[in-house]
Parts: sequence; C-alpha cells; structure tokens
Amino acid sequence: MDITELKPTPLSVDVRSLSLGLLALLASLYALHWAKELLVPVLLGLAFSYALSPLVNALERLHLPRVLGAALLIAGITGGLGWSVYALSDDAYALIESLPAATQKVHDAVRARGPQGESALQKVQKAATELEQAAQEGSTPAATTRGVTRVRIERPQFDLKDYVWSGSLGALAALAQALVVIFITFFLLASGNTFRRKLVRIAGPDFAAKRITVQALDEITDQIQRYLLVQLCTSVLVGLVIWAAFSALHLEHAAVWGAAAFVLDFIPYLGASVLTAGSAFFAFVQFGNLELPLLVGGTALLVHTLSGNLLTPWLSSRASRMNAVAIFIGVLAFGWLWGPWGLLLGVPILTTVKAVCDRVEHLKPIGELLGD
Repeated sequence: MDITELKPTPLSVDVRSLSLGLLALLASLYALHWAKELLVPVLLGLAFSYALSPLVNALERLHLPRVLGAALLIAGITGGLGWSVYALSDDAYALIESLPAATQKVHDAVRARGPQGESALQKVQKAATELEQAAQEGSTPAATTRGVTRVRIERPQFDLKDYVWSGSLGALAALAQALVVIFITFFLLASGNTFRRKLVRIAGPDFAAKRITVQALDEITDQIQRYLLVQLCTSVLVGLVIWAAFSALHLEHAAVWGAAAFVLDFIPYLGASVLTAGSAFFAFVQFGNLELPLLVGGTALLVHTLSGNLLTPWLSSRASRMNAVAIFIGVLAFGWLWGPWGLLLGVPILTTVKAVCDRVEHLKPIGELLGD
C-alpha cells in the first residue's frame, strides 16, 4: 500500500466541553482569589499541623494528653519565634532604615562612573531645562520681587517609624491572621485522627473504597511530612551557613541576612534570586567596590545552588520529587493569586495534588506531569 494513499485521520474536538472546562478554570481561579483571606490561614494551619503531628504523637506516647502536648508545643514554638524576632528587630530596623541612603549612594556611584562628556541627549535636556527656567522667570509678576521670599517645598525624608505607625492597621490584621493560624493548627493537632476516620467513613460501605481512601491519606501525609521536614532542615542549614559566611566577610547585620535566607529558602528559585541581589546591593553600599559585593552575592548563590541541587535531592526520595518547570509555574501562579503567602504555599499544595493524582486512576496523567 502506497504511503501517499493514506489519509490523515481527523481529530475530533468537543468545543462545548473545552469551553466549559475553560469557564470552570476561570471560575476556580476567581474563587481562589476571592477566598484568599479564608483559604490562606486554613492551608497554613494544615501545613503546620502536618509538620508538627509527629512531635505531638511522640508526646502522646509518653502518656502526655494530646491537647496538652499540642498546647505546649505551639507555645514553645511561638515563644521561640517571638524571641528571635525581638532579638533581631534592632538590626532589621537599622537595615531597612538605611535603604533610602543606600539607594542614593548607588545612584551617585552610577552617575560618577558614567561618561565624563555630555551626550547629545543630555545637552538637549539641559537646554530645555534652561529654557523652561527662563520662561518661568519671565512670566513671574513683578510684584513677587518686592520683598517676597520664594518658598521651596521639600519632601520629608523617609522615616521608618512614621511608616510603621501609618501601617499599624495592617500590622494588627497580620497579627489577627497569625492568631487564626495558631488556633487552627492547635485544633487540628488536638483532634488527632478524628478527621481521618470521618473521611474513611464518608468513603462508603465498600471495603475497597475505604482501603483506597486510607492509602491516599497515608500517601498525602507521607509526602507532605517528608517535604516539610526536608525543607525545614535545608532552610535551617542555609540560614546558618549564610550567617557564618557573611560574618566571615564582615557584612553588616549578618544575623538578619541569615534569618532572611531561612525564610526565602522556602520560596523555590525566587527566594535565592532575592537574597543574592539584596545582599550584593548592601555589600556594595558598605564596601564601595565591586569585588566584595560579587563575592557576597556569589556566596549566597552558591549556597542555594548546592542546597537545591545536592542536599535536597539527597534527602528526598524519588517518589516525592517534582518537575522543576511545574514547581516554578505553580509557585508563580499561587504567588499571583495570594501574594507572598502563595509563594510559600505553592509547593505544599502541588505536593498534595500530586499525591492525590498518583492514587486516583483518572488523575494519574496529572501526577505524571507534575512528577520528575
């Protein structure tokens, strides 16, 4: 049979189903964005409860009531975080308050390194400015010269205290949201396997359905706990290494940079970029040359590269690894929906979705797409 006689098979596309799918996707995105104030605290509480449940289980095996163990654990973690914030508040305040002066210093350095001679565009701009000043002086009434002092209104300098005071309502809202997350985490930890048993009971009377539900819940729990444990260990290590390296390089406020590295390490790819650029910027302001800023930025980039490409894959199992492209797009999507909280929650949500898709037959292609 001649291959030229073969006719292409027409591809049938259900336009109605495709349109309904797109409409459902848009509606889901709008609902996720609209319910941000509710979903973000709930998801944060779920993530923290998954991370802390092994510790609460260990306390329960020591014959400590689960409610008391959850309360003591949350109180200890909250107190530790509060003490850390208080200890680093002065350095963080000084670092943020120096930002306007640092920006002006970098601007002056860039202008000083520019070409000495004026370009044609600069000459035209200068001439236009002189003409505008001459026109303003010519159009000024003569009465204004009789003992009238010209007043120049200058913009006030940046004051962090005024900025924080004006944003006190936002701080109170953030504090209220943090309290909501703490209470959700506590209730989930204190409840133990209550919701797990309810989900198994809802799955139906069939033993096979119950078994699949239990397997899916076990897979989700294992994947999320492994991810959170690995991420916490690597973030702590990255923060300590950045602190030690920046202290050795005599960079100011090295402890603040270590804390920032710990937080930013939870954000894939974007966190490393922000830390590298920010540390190099302030190193240039402090040292005034190019060698040490490049060394500081290169150190931050090297630490994140080794952590992301060597340490994290070594600690994670093959089953929990995800596609780098899927992670990057997912983090950007959730960051677009929920802002900074979306950047932190993007990977745990994708991990949960992958664990569910791997256990459900009709959703396995999505799990394969997300997998490495």
